[in-house]
Amino acid sequence: MSLPALAENASEFVIETEALSKFYGTGENTVNALEEVTLDIHYGEVVALRGPSGSGKSTLLNILGCLDRPSAGAYRLGGYDVSTLDREAQAWVRLHYLGFIFQSFNLLAQLTAAENVALPLYYLGVSKKEREPLALELLAKVGMTSRVDHRPTEMSGGQRQRVAIARALATRPRVLLADEPTGALDTRTGDEILKLLAEVRERDHITVLLVTHDPHVASFADRQVHLQDGRVTHIEENPRPGVISAR
Repeated sequence: MSLPALAENASEFVIETEALSKFYGTGENTVNALEEVTLDIHYGEVVALRGPSGSGKSTLLNILGCLDRPSAGAYRLGGYDVSTLDREAQAWVRLHYLGFIFQSFNLLAQLTAAENVALPLYYLGVSKKEREPLALELLAKVGMTSRVDHRPTEMSGGQRQRVAIARALATRPRVLLADEPTGALDTRTGDEILKLLAEVRERDHITVLLVTHDPHVASFADRQVHLQDGRVTHIEENPRPGVISAR
Protein backbone atom coordinates (compact mmCIF):
# COMPACT_ATOMS: atom_id res chain seq x y z
CA MET A 1 0.00 0.00 0.00
CA SER A 2 1.03 3.64 -0.22
CA LEU A 3 -0.19 7.02 0.92
CA PRO A 4 0.95 9.36 -1.87
CA ALA A 5 -0.28 12.53 -0.13
CA LEU A 6 2.46 12.04 2.49
CA ALA A 7 5.22 11.92 -0.11
CA GLU A 8 5.38 15.69 -0.57
CA ASN A 9 4.50 18.70 1.55
CA ALA A 10 0.76 18.57 0.85
CA SER A 11 0.21 21.01 3.72
CA GLU A 12 2.05 23.83 5.44
CA PHE A 13 2.12 21.60 8.52
CA VAL A 14 3.50 18.09 8.93
CA ILE A 15 1.03 17.46 11.78
CA GLU A 16 -2.47 18.89 12.17
CA THR A 17 -5.00 17.81 14.77
CA GLU A 18 -8.54 19.08 15.05
CA ALA A 19 -10.61 18.50 18.22
CA LEU A 20 -8.69 15.28 18.81
CA SER A 21 -10.19 13.23 21.66
CA LYS A 22 -9.64 9.83 23.23
CA PHE A 23 -12.14 8.17 25.56
CA TYR A 24 -11.95 4.91 27.47
CA GLY A 25 -14.95 3.08 28.93
CA THR A 26 -18.64 3.96 28.63
CA GLY A 27 -21.29 5.84 30.59
CA GLU A 28 -20.31 6.84 34.11
CA ASN A 29 -17.06 4.89 33.74
CA THR A 30 -15.85 6.97 30.80
CA VAL A 31 -12.33 8.35 31.17
CA ASN A 32 -11.44 11.33 28.99
CA ALA A 33 -7.75 10.80 28.29
CA LEU A 34 -7.67 13.50 25.61
CA GLU A 35 -10.21 16.23 24.93
CA GLU A 36 -10.50 18.32 21.77
CA VAL A 37 -6.80 18.89 21.19
CA THR A 38 -6.20 21.16 18.20
CA LEU A 39 -2.56 21.55 17.25
CA ASP A 40 -0.49 22.48 14.18
CA ILE A 41 3.21 21.55 13.90
CA HIS A 42 5.48 22.88 11.17
CA TYR A 43 7.97 20.84 9.17
CA GLY A 44 11.35 20.82 10.91
CA GLU A 45 9.97 22.10 14.21
CA VAL A 46 10.90 20.74 17.64
CA VAL A 47 7.92 20.58 20.00
CA ALA A 48 7.91 19.45 23.63
CA LEU A 49 4.75 17.91 25.10
CA ARG A 50 4.67 18.66 28.82
CA GLY A 51 2.36 17.89 31.68
CA PRO A 52 2.03 15.85 34.88
CA SER A 53 1.28 12.13 34.93
CA GLY A 54 -2.19 11.55 33.51
CA SER A 55 -2.23 14.83 31.58
CA GLY A 56 -2.67 13.09 28.23
CA LYS A 57 0.77 13.68 26.72
CA SER A 58 1.55 9.97 26.23
CA THR A 59 -1.92 9.36 24.82
CA LEU A 60 -1.38 12.20 22.37
CA LEU A 61 2.05 10.86 21.39
CA ASN A 62 0.57 7.38 20.79
CA ILE A 63 -2.05 8.81 18.45
CA LEU A 64 0.47 11.00 16.61
CA GLY A 65 2.69 7.93 16.30
CA CYS A 66 -0.16 5.88 14.78
CA LEU A 67 0.04 3.46 17.71
CA ASP A 68 -3.58 4.25 18.59
CA ARG A 69 -6.62 5.85 16.98
CA PRO A 70 -8.61 8.80 18.38
CA SER A 71 -12.20 8.39 19.54
CA ALA A 72 -13.14 11.64 17.83
CA GLY A 73 -11.55 14.44 15.83
CA ALA A 74 -9.06 14.41 12.97
CA TYR A 75 -5.33 13.84 12.65
CA ARG A 76 -3.58 14.76 9.40
CA LEU A 77 0.03 13.75 8.75
CA GLY A 78 1.57 15.56 5.80
CA GLY A 79 -1.92 16.62 4.77
CA TYR A 80 -3.29 13.06 4.79
CA ASP A 81 -6.00 12.09 7.28
CA VAL A 82 -4.58 9.10 9.16
CA SER A 83 -7.03 9.19 12.08
CA THR A 84 -9.23 6.36 10.76
CA LEU A 85 -6.58 4.00 9.38
CA ASP A 86 -6.78 0.32 10.30
CA ARG A 87 -3.88 -1.44 12.06
CA GLU A 88 -2.20 -2.57 8.86
CA ALA A 89 -2.25 0.93 7.41
CA GLN A 90 -1.03 2.42 10.70
CA ALA A 91 1.92 0.01 10.68
CA TRP A 92 2.75 1.08 7.13
CA VAL A 93 2.76 4.75 8.13
CA ARG A 94 4.95 4.05 11.17
CA LEU A 95 7.49 2.19 9.04
CA HIS A 96 7.68 4.77 6.27
CA TYR A 97 7.12 8.15 7.93
CA LEU A 98 7.76 7.95 11.68
CA GLY A 99 10.74 7.22 13.90
CA PHE A 100 10.56 6.35 17.61
CA ILE A 101 13.00 6.96 20.48
CA PHE A 102 12.22 5.53 23.92
CA GLN A 103 13.47 6.17 27.44
CA SER A 104 14.39 2.48 27.79
CA PHE A 105 16.06 2.41 24.32
CA ASN A 106 14.18 -0.77 23.23
CA LEU A 107 17.20 -2.28 21.51
CA LEU A 108 17.26 -6.04 20.90
CA ALA A 109 19.84 -7.49 23.31
CA GLN A 110 20.94 -10.32 21.01
CA LEU A 111 21.77 -7.98 18.11
CA THR A 112 24.82 -5.77 17.61
CA ALA A 113 24.49 -2.01 17.17
CA ALA A 114 24.72 -2.37 13.40
CA GLU A 115 22.12 -5.15 13.36
CA ASN A 116 19.72 -3.11 15.52
CA VAL A 117 20.00 -0.15 13.16
CA ALA A 118 19.58 -2.35 10.09
CA LEU A 119 16.41 -4.02 11.39
CA PRO A 120 13.91 -1.40 10.10
CA LEU A 121 15.61 -1.59 6.71
CA TYR A 122 14.98 -5.34 6.68
CA TYR A 123 11.25 -4.68 7.18
CA LEU A 124 11.39 -2.17 4.34
CA GLY A 125 12.69 -4.93 2.07
CA VAL A 126 16.19 -3.51 1.68
CA SER A 127 18.69 -6.20 0.74
CA LYS A 128 21.37 -7.28 3.21
CA LYS A 129 24.06 -6.01 0.85
CA GLU A 130 22.50 -2.52 0.91
CA ARG A 131 21.37 -2.29 4.53
CA GLU A 132 24.74 -3.11 6.12
CA PRO A 133 26.56 -0.04 4.72
CA LEU A 134 23.52 2.13 5.44
CA ALA A 135 23.55 1.02 9.08
CA LEU A 136 27.27 1.81 9.38
CA GLU A 137 26.71 5.23 7.81
CA LEU A 138 23.95 6.02 10.32
CA LEU A 139 26.07 4.87 13.26
CA ALA A 140 28.89 7.13 12.05
CA LYS A 141 26.48 10.09 12.04
CA VAL A 142 25.71 9.55 15.73
CA GLY A 143 29.34 8.98 16.71
CA MET A 144 29.14 5.22 17.18
CA THR A 145 31.63 3.94 14.61
CA SER A 146 33.71 2.25 17.32
CA ARG A 147 30.72 0.31 18.68
CA VAL A 148 29.14 -1.17 15.56
CA ASP A 149 29.81 -4.77 16.65
CA HIS A 150 28.89 -4.24 20.32
CA ARG A 151 25.65 -5.49 21.83
CA PRO A 152 23.50 -3.25 24.08
CA THR A 153 24.85 -4.85 27.28
CA GLU A 154 28.33 -3.77 26.20
CA MET A 155 27.35 -0.10 25.85
CA SER A 156 26.61 2.78 28.21
CA GLY A 157 23.15 4.35 28.40
CA GLY A 158 24.21 7.26 26.22
CA GLN A 159 25.69 4.93 23.63
CA ARG A 160 22.53 2.83 23.55
CA GLN A 161 20.43 5.95 23.01
CA ARG A 162 22.70 7.01 20.15
CA VAL A 163 22.15 3.61 18.54
CA ALA A 164 18.40 4.00 19.11
CA ILE A 165 18.48 7.38 17.36
CA ALA A 166 20.38 5.87 14.43
CA ARG A 167 17.78 3.11 14.22
CA ALA A 168 14.96 5.67 14.29
CA LEU A 169 16.59 7.50 11.37
CA ALA A 170 17.08 4.37 9.27
CA THR A 171 13.83 4.74 7.34
CA ARG A 172 14.32 8.50 6.77
CA PRO A 173 11.24 9.49 8.76
CA ARG A 174 9.42 12.81 8.47
CA VAL A 175 8.82 12.89 12.24
CA LEU A 176 10.78 11.64 15.25
CA LEU A 177 8.70 10.90 18.35
CA ALA A 178 10.80 10.78 21.51
CA ASP A 179 9.26 9.61 24.79
CA GLU A 180 11.45 10.90 27.66
CA PRO A 181 14.61 10.32 25.56
CA THR A 182 16.94 11.49 28.36
CA GLY A 183 14.95 10.09 31.29
CA ALA A 184 17.32 7.16 31.92
CA LEU A 185 20.49 9.23 31.47
CA ASP A 186 22.58 11.51 33.69
CA THR A 187 22.50 15.25 32.97
CA ARG A 188 25.71 15.42 30.96
CA THR A 189 24.80 12.43 28.78
CA GLY A 190 21.27 13.71 28.38
CA ASP A 191 22.59 17.03 27.09
CA GLU A 192 24.74 15.17 24.57
CA ILE A 193 21.64 13.39 23.30
CA LEU A 194 19.74 16.68 23.04
CA LYS A 195 22.60 18.22 21.06
CA LEU A 196 22.55 15.19 18.78
CA LEU A 197 18.81 15.60 18.19
CA ALA A 198 19.42 19.28 17.39
CA GLU A 199 22.02 18.23 14.80
CA VAL A 200 19.62 15.69 13.32
CA ARG A 201 16.89 18.31 13.02
CA GLU A 202 19.20 20.80 11.32
CA ARG A 203 20.85 18.27 9.01
CA ASP A 204 17.80 16.28 7.92
CA HIS A 205 15.02 18.85 8.54
CA ILE A 206 13.13 16.30 10.61
CA THR A 207 10.29 17.30 12.92
CA VAL A 208 10.90 16.23 16.53
CA LEU A 209 8.22 15.69 19.18
CA LEU A 210 9.47 15.27 22.74
CA VAL A 211 7.46 14.02 25.71
CA THR A 212 9.18 15.27 28.84
CA HIS A 213 8.54 16.41 32.40
CA ASP A 214 11.94 18.10 32.58
CA PRO A 215 11.93 21.89 31.91
CA HIS A 216 15.60 21.72 30.93
CA VAL A 217 14.82 19.20 28.18
CA ALA A 218 11.75 21.21 27.12
CA SER A 219 13.89 24.35 26.75
CA PHE A 220 15.53 22.65 23.78
CA ALA A 221 12.27 22.83 21.79
CA ASP A 222 10.94 25.64 19.62
CA ARG A 223 7.62 25.41 21.47
CA GLN A 224 6.26 23.76 24.58
CA VAL A 225 2.71 22.39 24.54
CA HIS A 226 1.36 22.11 28.09
CA LEU A 227 -1.37 19.57 28.82
CA GLN A 228 -3.56 19.09 31.86
CA ASP A 229 -6.44 16.63 32.25
CA GLY A 230 -6.35 15.78 28.55
CA ARG A 231 -6.52 19.36 27.33
CA VAL A 232 -3.97 21.83 26.00
CA THR A 233 -3.77 24.59 28.61
CA HIS A 234 -1.26 26.81 26.82
CA ILE A 235 1.51 26.82 24.24
CA GLU A 236 4.78 28.51 25.08
CA GLU A 237 7.37 29.80 22.60
CA ASN A 238 10.97 29.27 23.70
CA PRO A 239 13.11 32.43 23.39
CA ARG A 240 16.30 30.52 22.48
CA PRO A 241 15.24 27.10 21.18
CA GLY A 242 17.87 24.45 20.74
CA VAL A 243 20.29 26.00 23.23
CA ILE A 244 21.58 23.48 25.75
CA SER A 245 22.80 25.36 28.80
CA ALA A 246 25.28 24.06 31.37
CA ARG A 247 24.04 23.45 34.87
